[in-house]
Amino acid sequence: MAVEWRDASKKIICEGGEVMENNMTVGNPGRLIIKFTLPVFIGNVFQQFYNMVDAVIVGKFVGTKALAGVGATGTISFLIIGFLIGLTAGFTVLTAQKFGAGDMKAMRKTVASAAILSVIVSAVMTFVSVVFMRDLLTLMNTPADIFNYAYEYIVIICAGIFAQVLYNLLSSILRALGNSKVPLYFLILAALLNVVLDLVFIICFQMGPAGAAYATVIAQGISGAACLVYIWKAVPQLHLCKEDWKVERALLRKQIQIGFPMALQYSITAIGTMMVQSALNLLGSVAVAAFTAASKIEQIVTQAYVALGTAMATYCAQNMGAGDIRRIRSGFRSATILGSVYSVVVAVLLVAGGRYLTYLFVEAADVPQVIGRVQTYLVCVSVFFIPLTVVNLYRNGIQGMGYGLLPMTAGIAELVGRGVVAIFASYQKSYVGVCLASPMAWILAGALLLLIYFKIMKDLDQIQEA
Repeated sequence: MAVEWRDASKKIICEGGEVMENNMTVGNPGRLIIKFTLPVFIGNVFQQFYNMVDAVIVGKFVGTKALAGVGATGTISFLIIGFLIGLTAGFTVLTAQKFGAGDMKAMRKTVASAAILSVIVSAVMTFVSVVFMRDLLTLMNTPADIFNYAYEYIVIICAGIFAQVLYNLLSSILRALGNSKVPLYFLILAALLNVVLDLVFIICFQMGPAGAAYATVIAQGISGAACLVYIWKAVPQLHLCKEDWKVERALLRKQIQIGFPMALQYSITAIGTMMVQSALNLLGSVAVAAFTAASKIEQIVTQAYVALGTAMATYCAQNMGAGDIRRIRSGFRSATILGSVYSVVVAVLLVAGGRYLTYLFVEAADVPQVIGRVQTYLVCVSVFFIPLTVVNLYRNGIQGMGYGLLPMTAGIAELVGRGVVAIFASYQKSYVGVCLASPMAWILAGALLLLIYFKIMKDLDQIQEA
C-alpha cells in the first residue's frame, strides 16, 4: 500500500484517499500531547467512574462493611487487570512504531499477533485468578467481617477478564494510531450503562457487591464490542486478511519482549499495593473504608498522569518509528511542564476540600468515623504528585521508544519503597505509614527513571552522530 505524509493536515493519507488517524511525528509537541491527553484523561475518569459508582452505591445501599469488602479487592483488581492493560499496551507499541514509519502492512500484522497473544494470556489469567482467589484473599489478611463481600465481588470481575481485554486491546490499537477520542465515546456510553445496571442489580434485585461486579463486566464488554464495530465500519486500514494472521515468531517474540515487561511493571506495582493493603487490613474495616473512599477521590485526579503517560507512549513510539530523537526529547520536556503545573493545582484543591467528597461514599452517620482518615490520606499523597508525574511520563515514554526491560527496574524500586514502608506500617499499626507507602514508591521510581532517560538519550545521540 502506498503511503504519503501530509504535514499540513497532520494525517497519514493512504492510497485511495482514506484518512488515517493522527500523526504525532509533525507539529508542536506540546499541543499534540494535550490534544491526545484530554480525551484519554476523560476516558480514564469515566473508567474510574465504574469503580466509583460501585463504591458509592454499595456504600449507600448495602453498607460500610460491603464498601470495605469491595475496597479490599482494589489491589487484586489492579494486579490482574493492570497486568492485562500493560500487556495490551505493550503489544501495540510496535503498532504505533510501524504507523509512525508509514508501513501499514506491517502495522496490520502487529495487530493480528497482538490479538492472538491477548486471547491466550486472557484464558490463562481467567483460570488462575478464579481458582486461587479465595487463597489470595486469606493471604492478604482480609477481615472476616468483609471476606464474603470481597470474594463475591472480585471473583466475578476476574471471570469477566475477556471483556476487559477486548476493550483495552482495541482502544490501545486505536490510540497507537493517534485516535484517543473514539475509545472515550464508548467509555462514556459504558459508564452510563454501568450506573443504570448498578442501580438495577443492587437496589432492585438486592444483589449486593455481586451486582456491582456484574454491572462493571457487562459495561466493559459493551464498550469493547462498540470499539470492534467502529473499527470494522470506519477504519478499513485495520481490516485484517488471512495473510495478516500468519504467525511470525520474530514478531511475536518482539511483542512479548515489550509487552510482558510492561505488564510486569503493573504487577510489580500491584504487589507493592497488596502489601500496603495487607498492612491496612490489620487496622480494621473502618480504616479500610476510609482508605477506600480516599483512594477513589485521589484516583480521579491522578488519571491525568495516566493519560499523559499514554500520550507519551504513543508520541514516543511514533517518533521513534520516524527516527526523530529531537522531537522525543522536546515531547518529554513539554509533558513534564504540563504535569508539574497540574500537580500543584490539584494538590491545593485536594488538601483544601477533597475530604468533603467522603459524603459520596458512606452513609451520613458513618462520616465522622472516616473523614479524618480520608483527609490524612489526601494530604500524604497530594504533596508528592510531581514525582508521580515523572513516573508516569518517563516510564511510558521510554516503553514507547521500545525499551521494555529498563523501566521495569523502576517498578522494582517502587516495590521496595512500598514494601519497606508497608512493613513498617504493619509493625507499628500506623495509618499514616500506610498512606505514605505510595509516595515513597513514586520518589524512588521517579529518580531512577530520570537516570534511565538521560542514559538512553545520550546513547541515541551518540548513535546518530556516528
